[in-house]
Amino acid sequence: MVMSKTSTPANKKGLPPEEREKLLTALEARFEKNMSRHKGLEWADVRSRLKANAAKLRSLNEMERTGGEPDVVGQDKKTGEFIFYDCSAESPDGRRSLCYDREALEGRKEFKPKDTAMDMAAAMGIEILTEEQYRDLQGLGIFDAKTSSWVKTPPQIRKLGGALFCDCRYGAVFVYHNGAESYYGSRGFRGSLRV
Repeated sequence: MVMSKTSTPANKKGLPPEEREKLLTALEARFEKNMSRHKGLEWADVRSRLKANAAKLRSLNEMERTGGEPDVVGQDKKTGEFIFYDCSAESPDGRRSLCYDREALEGRKEFKPKDTAMDMAAAMGIEILTEEQYRDLQGLGIFDAKTSSWVKTPPQIRKLGGALFCDCRYGAVFVYHNGAESYYGSRGFRGSLRV
């Protein structure tokens, strides 16, 4: 795994008890405040799964620490896994000014950003949202009205040097392209995690 300079590795080592309880309290409060995101699901079931998986709790803590405000957005009916997305109103502020991936970073000759979206997501133990997941998220509210977020880019586009990002303007979701080496203070990425 490539280590990000700005985040700690997601691993099997658990959070210290006080950090774990602080995170669970924040997640429960967000869950209860936003019931429309996860109709029919119960916090007790989510908490039980979280407490049984130290690595996933560490990843959620990284999502929280970097401003993602993770919340449950569904449950996989086949596996029973709960699905978390970053639900912050704007692209997480602790994950901005990143080019798309390592190849793009290494291709820059000067003014390199501090990290890449793909490396940072891997170090956190999460996946960058796909365009489809991003559109699903926008069905739960309005996100990225002032910012934008990198989304997982199809290989055929990435091979040609491009990468995709999305935002929400005028009540609609827009998908754009940019050189994968580009980075902006208003563009970050949103992640997903299955627990």
